[in-house]
Amino acid sequence: MGVVNITPDSFSDGGRFLDPSAAAAHALRLAEDGADLVDLGAESTRPGSAPLSEDDELRRLLPVLHSLKKLEKPVSVDTRRPRVMKAVLEAGASMINDIEALAAPGAFEAVAASGCAVCLMHKKGDPATMQHDPQYADVVGEVREFLRQRVAAARAAGIAAERIVVDPGFGFGKTAEHNLTLLKDLSRFRDLGVALLAGLSRKSTLGRLTGRPVGERLAASLAAALLALQGGATILRVHDVRETLDVVQVWEAYRKA
Repeated sequence: MGVVNITPDSFSDGGRFLDPSAAAAHALRLAEDGADLVDLGAESTRPGSAPLSEDDELRRLLPVLHSLKKLEKPVSVDTRRPRVMKAVLEAGASMINDIEALAAPGAFEAVAASGCAVCLMHKKGDPATMQHDPQYADVVGEVREFLRQRVAAARAAGIAAERIVVDPGFGFGKTAEHNLTLLKDLSRFRDLGVALLAGLSRKSTLGRLTGRPVGERLAASLAAALLALQGGATILRVHDVRETLDVVQVWEAYRKA
């Protein structure tokens, strides 16, 4: 999954693809680099970020979606608002990637009848404050139980298991230690019976481990991608598609040898 941030303030590449034509060109480039799907996000949810209005979110998203009508890869949209979900699905999106795991009133109804895929993510707190000393007694157990409940709720709303993806939400209300514990025990999420997404690319935990600024975290991101593959991740959400694909290809060859 290649990341396209249509934002002025995302932690990694905010502002680079705010122009719709630049965002669409970047999505096409990621697909050419080997992305199986691209993920468009118009609202930054980095730690400390402020919410965006629905109208502004749609103003950013819809022109890019229309420009990608001929893209022969699925397009995911990162949104937590049911009105936006409905609009982007009508505009051709194939997947909703929701950091709130379809918790908003009307979210299940917005996606259930569409046939789209959905990604249910765990986060603790709101983006503005979620990194202010998050606490867990058992981070893996608590995150897994939350996702188990959200999968059950999605199934009850008529969303088939093969349409569901879960994401532990690395960096969303979690310290570097929490993130490492989740990564180390990622295999414990396999028995939820749905696809598993890992999004560690360029994140601050990697910066804390290496001392590297966000633009110099490629090697760390590739190491994290490989560890996520070993833990059972089936989707890697990344900024550097071409380089990550090399990791995937070596990993798959190693498994088959």
